[in-house]
Amino acid sequence: MIRTLAEHWWVLLLRGLVAILFGVVAYARPGVAIAFLVLLWGAYAFIDGIFEVVAGVRAKYGALVLLGILGIAAGVITFLWPGVTAVTLLYIIAFWAIVAGALQIAAAIRLRKEVEGEWLWILSGACMILLGMLLMRHPEAGAVSVMWLIGAFAIAWGVLLVILAFRLKGHLGKVAAKAA
Repeated sequence: MIRTLAEHWWVLLLRGLVAILFGVVAYARPGVAIAFLVLLWGAYAFIDGIFEVVAGVRAKYGALVLLGILGIAAGVITFLWPGVTAVTLLYIIAFWAIVAGALQIAAAIRLRKEVEGEWLWILSGACMILLGMLLMRHPEAGAVSVMWLIGAFAIAWGVLLVILAFRLKGHLGKVAAKAA
């Protein structure tokens, strides 16, 4: 397996460079990166919906057909109104943060007799609620912030893939020597 990975080190290099490029675009042009991710999600939803319909028809299972139709519709709506989709996804993240934060606070209060430092749990839940409220109040800033976080992740991940690619390339000589 290591030989195959070493022989194809350039694939990891390419993946890393693309990730770094995406991360740089996410910082330099967050609107473009957001649009790309929204359209990518729309394409996924559409294609997945087609596969669900096919699976549902073949299995004679109406729920899968319905799920597939919903996926196709979500994909079409994404392509027709990408801005609405982006804002909707951001509001879903905001709602999730508020609910998760509230549940975290409730769990901390419930477990305060069993857990030391429950105030940290309460504080982290309050931070999540604050994040959700800020995202709802300023969705455009929230979208850019989320994009920057994704960009930072993409750059870090890409750098790690590039490093791994060159380590595998260096390992290729060792693998060839062992084979001989």
